[in-house]
Amino acid sequence: MGKYLMLWKFDRSRIPVDIKERGVGLNMLLEMVKKDMNKGPLKDWGVFPGEFAGYSVVEGTEVDLMNLIQQYAPFVYFEVHPTASVAQVEVMIKAMTK
Repeated sequence: MGKYLMLWKFDRSRIPVDIKERGVGLNMLLEMVKKDMNKGPLKDWGVFPGEFAGYSVVEGTEVDLMNLIQQYAPFVYFEVHPTASVAQVEVMIKAMTK
């Protein structure tokens, strides 16, 4: 099981111009995010203030990650970065110094 940092951004062409419509859409998105945080691999989520972008942290398999991403398509684009823990880096360093 891996841990991934996902940088995400909205497809701005799909964001409603009307502020009330935009609020309804963003609320629906936030409810999806909260549900994903409660049930599974989504561990952290946030917005970059002033941007239509943010980050997520996901723990799980590649299939978990792909399934999560598909829920938000085509409204959100993701850039995915696998991460390594301190323990994993220690193993790598030990292998280097043998």
